[in-house]
Amino acid sequence: MSRYLYLVRHGEQQDAEHGLPDGPLSPRGVRQAEAIAERLGGVPFAQAWTSPLQRAQETARIMTQRMPAIEPEPSALLMDCIPSGPEPDLPHAFDSFFGGVTPEEIAAGEAQMADAVAEWMTPSREDRHDLLITHNFVIGWFVREAFGAPRWRWLGLNQANCGLTIIRVRSAKPPVLVAHNDLGHLPPELRSGLPVDQPY
Repeated sequence: MSRYLYLVRHGEQQDAEHGLPDGPLSPRGVRQAEAIAERLGGVPFAQAWTSPLQRAQETARIMTQRMPAIEPEPSALLMDCIPSGPEPDLPHAFDSFFGGVTPEEIAAGEAQMADAVAEWMTPSREDRHDLLITHNFVIGWFVREAFGAPRWRWLGLNQANCGLTIIRVRSAKPPVLVAHNDLGHLPPELRSGLPVDQPY
C-alpha cells in the first residue's frame, strides 16, 4: 500500500517583491491556484492540509472549492521555515544565505520538519492521497527526505508558485519522487516564483 503526498507551493503573493512576510494572492496567484485545482480535481484526496499563512490558506480555499469532499485543515507543521542550519559539508556558495538567520529560527525549523516528516512521510495501511499546500523550503525538505540526501540539500530544490511535487511513501521500500515542480498545468504567463536565473 502507498501514501501519495501531493505537495503544492502556494500561489504568487500580492506585492511579494516588496518583502512583505505574508499577504493575499496576486491576480496571477489566483489563476495559478485555479489551474492546479483543475489539474488535481479528479484525485480522490483523503485530506488536505495547509500552512496557516494567508497566501497558502487562500490557495487552499480556491483549490478545495473544486474538491467538495475535503476541507483544508491548517497545520503549523507546514509553516514557512528554515529546515536546517549550516552543515560541515555545506558548499560555500550557500554561506551567505544563513547570514541573517538566527539559531532560534533554525532550531524551530528543525523541530517543525522533524514532526512534519513523522506526520506525513509514514506509510498508510491502504492507498491514500493527501494534499499539502505549503512553502518552497518545506517542499524542498520533503524531497530531500525522500532521497535521504544530506541535510543541507533542501537548498536549491526550488518550486514555482503552484508547482506540483508528488512523493509516494511505501511501507517496505524507500519513498519515490513521482514528480518534482511539475508545471504542466500552468501556461508560461502563469509561471512565477523560481529564481530569476533558473529557467522554467
